[in-house]
Amino acid sequence: MKKIISLIVVFLPWLLKRRFYIWFFKYELHATSHIGLSWILVDKLSLAQAAKIGSLNVIKGLNQLQMAESSSIGNLNWISAFPLNTNSLHFQHEAGQRNPDLVLGEHTAITNRHLLDCTNRLEIKRFTTFAGFKSTVLTHSIDLKECRQASKPITIGEYCFVGTGCILLGGTVVPDYSVLAAGSTIHKPMEHTYALYGGSPAKFIKSLETDDLNYFKRTTGFIF
Repeated sequence: MKKIISLIVVFLPWLLKRRFYIWFFKYELHATSHIGLSWILVDKLSLAQAAKIGSLNVIKGLNQLQMAESSSIGNLNWISAFPLNTNSLHFQHEAGQRNPDLVLGEHTAITNRHLLDCTNRLEIKRFTTFAGFKSTVLTHSIDLKECRQASKPITIGEYCFVGTGCILLGGTVVPDYSVLAAGSTIHKPMEHTYALYGGSPAKFIKSLETDDLNYFKRTTGFIF
């Protein structure tokens, strides 16, 4: 029933949709936040001041979607997770450890046409741009040694730039003030801030000249 209601709500005008989300789903939506024509079915939703979700997104299965001030999710993204509290045998060995959450810091942007798996926590910190299109985040996979599904969180630091067509696998950590080159595949924690990473698998390429990059100094997330 909740799934059906969430589909109906998609097509309501925003002011009516907002009231219904707050009343029925108990979502926390700031008066200046906005959600377009997107299907959202998560346990907890929190949109801070000026946070925005565009249209034609599917966001489902998450325990929590938390968006800080002026953060945004663009259009045509598929954001999903294997939910908690099911009767499935999947991830039972991670009970109490797995957090299927998406957490966006202030002025962080996810652009368009990305595929994000939040079976474990995906955190993208403030002023970071998940840019371009057709990047993939996978927080879960098959553990070949144990022969079972397993998940690991992914963290993308502050003021990072993730280029188009990247693949980020469970256990990835992108340090603050880093650039992940287009088409890269990354699967583990990186170490250096103010660095360019790239390749498949991704590796440290070079340090960045911070004085020349205004991207790392901006005070608003939107780039025109």
